[in-house]
Amino acid sequence: MKKIFNLQVENKAPQRQLESVKNEIRKYMKRERKKKLPEDAIYWDFTCRFGQDETSAKEVNASELTKMLDAAVEDAWASCYIEIFSKAVTKAAKEVATEEEISE
Repeated sequence: MKKIFNLQVENKAPQRQLESVKNEIRKYMKRERKKKLPEDAIYWDFTCRFGQDETSAKEVNASELTKMLDAAVEDAWASCYIEIFSKAVTKAAKEVATEEEISE
């Protein structure tokens, strides 16, 4: 998902708009987590970027995204750019070797 969210909308309180944006992000992540994982994958991980626009966006952790949104509203940003991509995380070769040693 690549999207520019308006944080200040006419006829809408900034906190209501903020909750609307957060809800849309949560729904997207929930929908992505429901997708079927590849056979060798353990879980879905998210790569996120956040900024005032696409060129100034910096990589952030998915858990920090809501804190960054709160800060943007406090700084009175008119809009913000959010980019979220999901990726399947697989077991590392080290973990597989450890499991084989335990079973012996």
